[in-house]
Amino acid sequence: MRQSLADWEQAFVKEISLDRRRRDSLRRTAEKRTLKREVDRRHKRGSVRFVLLVLTLILTAAIVTVVMFRTLYLLLG
Repeated sequence: MRQSLADWEQAFVKEISLDRRRRDSLRRTAEKRTLKREVDRRHKRGSVRFVLLVLTLILTAAIVTVVMFRTLYLLLG
């Protein structure tokens, strides 16, 4: 009976140890996934902001050019 109870206790301790390792592994995997998603979102937002910045600069340059030539036409016209 003692041998059997000791075996059960040893198996129980081993199962607890495996369960803890499994939970830690799952937690680490979830943290890595979350970090990767956050980095991907940040990169995507950065790309969108860069495109908006470039478009704004091009639009500003076009408007300034049009206004400059109209002003020149009015002054010389």
